[in-house]
Amino acid sequence: MTSTGTVIRCAACQTPNRVGAISRGTPQCAKCHAKLPWVVTADESSFTAETTSSVPVLVDFWAPWCGPCRMISPVVERLAARYAGKLKLVKVNVDENPGLAARFRAQSIPLLVLIEGGKEVDRQIGAVPEAQLQAWILPRIGASGS
Repeated sequence: MTSTGTVIRCAACQTPNRVGAISRGTPQCAKCHAKLPWVVTADESSFTAETTSSVPVLVDFWAPWCGPCRMISPVVERLAARYAGKLKLVKVNVDENPGLAARFRAQSIPLLVLIEGGKEVDRQIGAVPEAQLQAWILPRIGASGS
């Protein structure tokens, strides 16, 4: 993440799009207008802006040395792509952001936290199968399974 936003490549046309923290609406490709998978990295200075969103936010608390974190990362990224426009994924490295780790009591990782309206509404600890994660988020995003 840079101070001017995150570059997200459109799955439909491969155009890179720079997306900043936005609290209303969802990012769309500037070229083809497809919904973009909204995956960003946040730190202690950007976390509030990145988790203030018009769609539910899935926060992935992880660390590079954590094997289960590396296993679940592609799963949550696939879910963010599958539900583009309905879900935002915010990744937080707990080693680089100990204040956020403490605030969310991230004593075991991976820790997935669902945030709506700036408030935590649910959490999932540990690496679980993709179908279980999808079933966990579907009631929050108002989508049917795919």
